[in-house]
Amino acid sequence: MIEYLPLAAAVAVCLALALPLVDDRADLFVTRVALSAFGDYVGENETRRRAQRDRMRAAHVGGTTHRVYASRTLLYAAVLGVAGSVIGVYGAGGLLAALDVGEAAIRGALPEAIGFVAVVARLADLGLFRLFVLLAVVSATVGSGLALGAYVARWQLLDQRAHARAAEIDATLPRTVAFMYALSRSGMAFPRVMDTLAENEDVYGEAATELSVAVRDMNAFGTDALTALRRISRRTPSDDLADFAENLASVLGTGQSVSAFLNDQYERYQSEAEAKQEQYLELLSTFAEAYVTALVAGPLFFITILVVIGLVLQDTLPLLRVVVYLGVPLATFGFVVYVDSVTQGVGGTETVAESSLADPNTPSVTGVRHATDETGDRGDSPRFDGGATTGRDPLGTGGPKGDPWAASRERLRAYDRLRWLRRLAESPIETVLASPRTVLLVAVPVAVAGVLVFAFPVTLGTPVEMVGQVDGPIVVATAFVLATYAVAYEFGKRRIRRIESAVPDFLDRLASVNEAGTAVVGSVRRVADSNLEALTEDLRRTRRDIDWGADVSTALRRLERRVRSPMTSRAVALVTNAIRASGDVGPVLRIAADESRATWSLRRERRQVMLTYLIVIYISFLVFLGIIAALSVSFIPAIEAAGVPGTGGGLPDAGGTVPGGPGGIADGIGDIDVAVYEQLFFHAAAIQAICSGLVAGQLGEGSVRDGVKHVAVLLALTLVAFAVIGAV
Repeated sequence: MIEYLPLAAAVAVCLALALPLVDDRADLFVTRVALSAFGDYVGENETRRRAQRDRMRAAHVGGTTHRVYASRTLLYAAVLGVAGSVIGVYGAGGLLAALDVGEAAIRGALPEAIGFVAVVARLADLGLFRLFVLLAVVSATVGSGLALGAYVARWQLLDQRAHARAAEIDATLPRTVAFMYALSRSGMAFPRVMDTLAENEDVYGEAATELSVAVRDMNAFGTDALTALRRISRRTPSDDLADFAENLASVLGTGQSVSAFLNDQYERYQSEAEAKQEQYLELLSTFAEAYVTALVAGPLFFITILVVIGLVLQDTLPLLRVVVYLGVPLATFGFVVYVDSVTQGVGGTETVAESSLADPNTPSVTGVRHATDETGDRGDSPRFDGGATTGRDPLGTGGPKGDPWAASRERLRAYDRLRWLRRLAESPIETVLASPRTVLLVAVPVAVAGVLVFAFPVTLGTPVEMVGQVDGPIVVATAFVLATYAVAYEFGKRRIRRIESAVPDFLDRLASVNEAGTAVVGSVRRVADSNLEALTEDLRRTRRDIDWGADVSTALRRLERRVRSPMTSRAVALVTNAIRASGDVGPVLRIAADESRATWSLRRERRQVMLTYLIVIYISFLVFLGIIAALSVSFIPAIEAAGVPGTGGGLPDAGGTVPGGPGGIADGIGDIDVAVYEQLFFHAAAIQAICSGLVAGQLGEGSVRDGVKHVAVLLALTLVAFAVIGAV
């Protein structure tokens, strides 16, 4: 075993590279080693350093410097290069050992057409010098390949992140410009507009995040606005934002009206958004047609041909299993990843983070907790000053010297970790609707218990018989779990959708009342008395907050935390900041209403257009089930009967052989195991149901999670279809 120690050490070193992902001390140790080994080298070439820093800025890499990132990249490449060299030697040695069976034996085991491959067995007879050269070449090849791959992959990862950020910036830039225009229209000075945008960057997405870099340059380093914007124009991965920042800097430099410029940009982006929506829908339509053709009809045709060949000519079950268990899932996974990469940031479907939904103190889309309301209320957690040092623990817990609040902070952390359990026990329905994943805490144990009850104990027999006892209950359990999650997810999503459909009307009515001369407080009270469908009850609670002494900004932020939707968060952020600038918020509300209505209209148009292709996917799956049912009920039994002695028939062929009789094409078909094919068909239908459902959600609503309901429905159809087939 001692000869395998270098191999074990090489594998252990490769695995150790993943430790910094889970352990901070390992991360610090790797950073120190990397800086000690390569820290001076990475800064020698100024041109290369500047290019790499630009790539890091475009990817918005935070929490590390160029020197650290570049040094760790070289360290990873060096370690993998050395480890790969060792692994290459053992790999070459294993290959030689496998070939040491003789050329004649290999040639006899291979078909005659590819018998020439047997010459590789001569490698095992190499002399010592040639063997050394071979091992050295393989070691150098594998080692250099891993080293170069690690180095290139680390920097290519930044390019991929930059590309993804560029797509997100382009998608969120219109609403960011609308926010800036509305604030400037309310009379807010431009520096304050930029500061407010930075404060709400999590509400308005990557475009606001990118512009917030300019704000930090101005506030922290004293950079003037023109220089900061032009620097953003050079560094951003988005061409649209680069043009916007450069034009905005020119407007500021020439003294033109910023509000008029932002108005022009806002209208241009709105028209461009409609054009991009049309292109996006055409792209999705193409993807839907390609999926139905290549990954539904294609596998169905291939499976049918293989079944026919396997029944009448030779066994094709191994190839069928490869197609069903590997080909279809891997092809679907690649399709989903490709669609996501191509359409990322385009089309603008907005999702709500479930972890945020579960916590009412965390806004749904911002992911940023409002530290304090204007009344000073932060929530239900007490606030302690971690920086105070009084020499003793004020709660009498005996905290460590120099850190008297350590025990208190630890209790608060434990409270935060268990808060969701307390909330789940107090209001289970609201918690499940806010965070659908919590329903899995009940659904998964129930499903596992159901499988154990209905599938076990498994009676010993052939592999097909043993699998047949558990595959049905497993599919039922999977459909049950997915259905429960889909119900919770859809209820929560439809609730948000109903609320967001009322947001444009709410903003329009609020603007009309304010423009009529009513103050903001009176406007909110009057609008809260009107009927705004799903938003009515939350607005009445907002009015009660104002009646009980809360100011308008605080009441609206509480409304946002209750509703937890992207559109509501943007509207509240815009209105509350406009109130600070001026009491005349009517024009700002009109802008917010137009932006919300345009977003809602584009989203509704996408659902309507993609409904056709969702129906096509469902119909194609039903066709898939129908053909499989025909094969199971009619074709295979007919072929099986034709192969049984005495049941064959038909006219003799040109050679005088009767099909189905001795020596005919169906000779020996009577040995067909129908159960094997039926089981394979059932698995193929279940796998196709999962794949088609996920793709339907990805194409129809922009998220794989939206496809869970389609998966549950298609699995239910599969179970019903095969129950009918079994009864027949």
